[in-house]
Amino acid sequence: MADVPDKQIKRLKALIAESETSLAAAKELLSSVIGSDDTLDPSEIRPDPMGRIIEGVFDGQNMVGSDAKTYPVPANYASKSKLVQGDILKMTIAEDGALLYKQIGPIPRKQLVGLLKQDTGQYFVEVADRSFRVLLASVTYFKAKPGDQVSINVPEDDTHAEWAALEAAL
Repeated sequence: MADVPDKQIKRLKALIAESETSLAAAKELLSSVIGSDDTLDPSEIRPDPMGRIIEGVFDGQNMVGSDAKTYPVPANYASKSKLVQGDILKMTIAEDGALLYKQIGPIPRKQLVGLLKQDTGQYFVEVADRSFRVLLASVTYFKAKPGDQVSINVPEDDTHAEWAALEAAL
């Protein structure tokens, strides 16, 4: 298992606790509506009309789902939303197969200023002695060029971060 920062683990535990609380409340409400504490018959529960929902962690380019699968996050969405490595996402798989993403748990972040560079087709921002990869979609959106000074968002505890969200070209 990859090294996961303590803050991400704490956030995931909090999300699980919140989910368990919500599930218990939903069960209690359903029980009061149908008047039974018995185990629910699956035929009594209608499937979500939006489709299947999976939560996961943004890794800088993709979402690693709670099912341990990797799901592609559209670069334009990641750029526009300024997703940071470690953010918690919810993905809905619609009945027609469309993947709809929503950020549900932004992690604490900090802003840094660095120099945009390009190497072998990849863009990264150099800050002091560190380099953070950034999405091409962000570079294109801000019309940034190698050598430009840029502002980026990174996880507050960036010791394991490889990716940053481009905030602005300065």
